[in-house]
Amino acid sequence: MSRIGRMPIAVPAGVTVTVADGNVVTVKGPKGTLTKELHPDMIIKTEGSEVTVSRPSEIKMHKALHGLTRTLLNNMVVGVTDGFEKKLEVNGVGYRAQLQGKKLVMNLGYSHLVEMEPVDGVTIEVPSANEIVIKGIDNQVVGQFAAKVREKRPPEPYKGKGIKYATEHIRRKEGKTGSKK
Repeated sequence: MSRIGRMPIAVPAGVTVTVADGNVVTVKGPKGTLTKELHPDMIIKTEGSEVTVSRPSEIKMHKALHGLTRTLLNNMVVGVTDGFEKKLEVNGVGYRAQLQGKKLVMNLGYSHLVEMEPVDGVTIEVPSANEIVIKGIDNQVVGQFAAKVREKRPPEPYKGKGIKYATEHIRRKEGKTGSKK
């Protein structure tokens, strides 16, 4: 039995979870509404203030989907109550980020400025010139947008210049050494 999959999901007050035909799950909460179509084989039941996920058989695919389905449902509940955020750091001389309207504009050492429009469901904050905070209610959308921002200038291992996650550790390399005669 999946250790993650068999744990019930606690639904806080003010959050409603509805399961329609074909396992289309809708979660409504104070921050918004999320709808996701989960695998039709999984059995999702709402009982009072708990949601449980069970699998119909012990085949390998159902075992794999059990924990995944439960985690996706839990992320939906957490998203509409607390939301998700990713923090990015911009490191490098002259590298900086700023907001122009809703657009994120970054100076990353290229000959041009890098501009990014936020996708639906994502808000961008720039508390300082070298910090970017991406917030939203859908964990997948927030993570994907953060990855796209990081992709514009990934951190390099010699000086650590680039955009990195706040929790990420960059393994540093030693530079060239002079030739010995």
